[in-house]
Amino acid sequence: MRIAILDKDRCRPKDCSHECQRFCPRVRTGDETVVFFDGPDKPPTIVEALCSGEAICVKKCPYHVISIVNLPEELEKDTSHRYSVNGFKLFRLPIPKEGRVIGLIGPNGVGKTTALRILAGELKPNLGRIEDSPEWDEVIREFRGSELQPFFEKIQAGDLVPVHKPQTIIDLPKVKALADRPISELLESANSSGRLSELKEDMGLDEIWDRQVQHLSGGELQRVAITAAIVRDGEIYFFDEPTAYLDVRERLRVGRAIRKLSEMGKTVVVVEHDLSILDYVSDLVCILYGDPGVYGIVSHPHGTRVGVNIFLDGYIPDENMRFREASISFKGITGEDEEFVGAETLLEYGDMKKKFEDFTLDVRGGKVSKGQIVGILGPNGIGKTTFVKMLAGLLEPDEGEAPKETKAGFELRVSYKPQYITADYPGSVRMFLREAGGKTIDSADFQTSVIRKLELENLMEHPVPELSGGELQRTAIAGCLAREADIYLFDEPSAFLDVEQRLASSRAIRRSVQTGMKTAFIVEHSILMADYLSDSMVVFGGVPGKRGQASTVTTLKTGMNAFLRQMKVTFRRDPQTGRPRVNKQGSQLDTQQKASGDYYYVGAGK
Repeated sequence: MRIAILDKDRCRPKDCSHECQRFCPRVRTGDETVVFFDGPDKPPTIVEALCSGEAICVKKCPYHVISIVNLPEELEKDTSHRYSVNGFKLFRLPIPKEGRVIGLIGPNGVGKTTALRILAGELKPNLGRIEDSPEWDEVIREFRGSELQPFFEKIQAGDLVPVHKPQTIIDLPKVKALADRPISELLESANSSGRLSELKEDMGLDEIWDRQVQHLSGGELQRVAITAAIVRDGEIYFFDEPTAYLDVRERLRVGRAIRKLSEMGKTVVVVEHDLSILDYVSDLVCILYGDPGVYGIVSHPHGTRVGVNIFLDGYIPDENMRFREASISFKGITGEDEEFVGAETLLEYGDMKKKFEDFTLDVRGGKVSKGQIVGILGPNGIGKTTFVKMLAGLLEPDEGEAPKETKAGFELRVSYKPQYITADYPGSVRMFLREAGGKTIDSADFQTSVIRKLELENLMEHPVPELSGGELQRTAIAGCLAREADIYLFDEPSAFLDVEQRLASSRAIRRSVQTGMKTAFIVEHSILMADYLSDSMVVFGGVPGKRGQASTVTTLKTGMNAFLRQMKVTFRRDPQTGRPRVNKQGSQLDTQQKASGDYYYVGAGK
């Protein structure tokens, strides 16, 4: 079976010489394999039945918008949905289980949201038949004999009420019917389950209860959207990326609320990129793999621990399928509270204070060495971005002084990737990176360790304003690393990225810092990514929105223990992969670790 995919949104037939058609071997023999049905100024159609699979068009296309993939013929019978001719194709579907949470894990663009929409009854699966899309009765017959047959029958009969929290929530304030409504009114109107008063406290909504939707931040919008879903009385609940924009404390709140739904006997399906939270909320995990934007395959369900470990290993034993070349493991700890052992000290900074109208930040001084990566953890609104901006020289402290030179007396060079990225650069990705790093971006090392790791090679000629959120984030990370600097500052570099991209960007950052003997400070909300990246920690405490206190640079174990104690959660380490796992609240291990004060893992990981 051959799949030919054309990204019609990025195809620019007016600006190319139709290389896809001119160089196609089958076209040269007289076959109409690449056809411009709608005229030479419109994207072509690739006839898959005639394509010979040499993929010359893929190599010749100047805008890299074509993909040709060969797949096993037996997958054809498992086709669930295809969006269009030469469009994305999804194989198989997850199977919801009553009273259990099914977690979906995989890179962006392999069909997780599509699967959710199909299961929620919002999108009718066409079984790959684009021209003669089947009716629901035929779809149900196609799934006869599987657990999805009675599921779709109940959805169509209205016997199974679905509740769907969508992926995109940032546009909610733009909806006229919602913008000027206080969230109290919005949530009370949705409260068909009668659980709102309980969730109001659990989700921390008291402070924003009377605020209008249009005045909410991204994290506040996310909590309101999740609460609005949970308070509805349904039988099956779908949550698409519920922890986006949330800090660690809020992610754990959301995780507990989702777990409670399953404990009440509800069926839940969750798409989540934070592996720690996915592990915490899920009973079963389905892995989605494939070629992003081209095709996606849904694996059979696995137990949560086994499923996440399979994903990190990159190999599915029961399907004999390797979907990633290299496995991913996390460094273990020895139980020793060791200082970072690196080269000489790069810089030191003293105590600092910054005052705003309603907020005060106190920073304890610290020092960092060459090759050291410092993770920054703390809730939203506690001053993390303010601290990073003071280090970057974008904000002057009211007391104390931000570092201006290295320990050796040279002027301190800083490269800063901000929290919020704008797409207003008026040029291509290549132009943006060249402006940031000059000829550095053409070096073999940068191409290998950054461009390829962040999968930017096929985006280099694309205009920056046309990039998606994830593409823009990866471009911003590459731009930050391209600059010659002593200290690199990254504010939430994993936002909008899937698990694969988060791990790839982490490897790119670590390699650049260590090989160049530089230093990096990284604000992160994912415990797993903070663990994967950090050598040391700066931990923030205080009262969000009122006062913040930043610790000195501490050891990884000391910092993690202090932070997790604030969160009132404990983590253990998986013996197979060494990844951090959240202990269930009140479990034996959770109780033991809290009693010993060892919130950050027990024993050594692999």
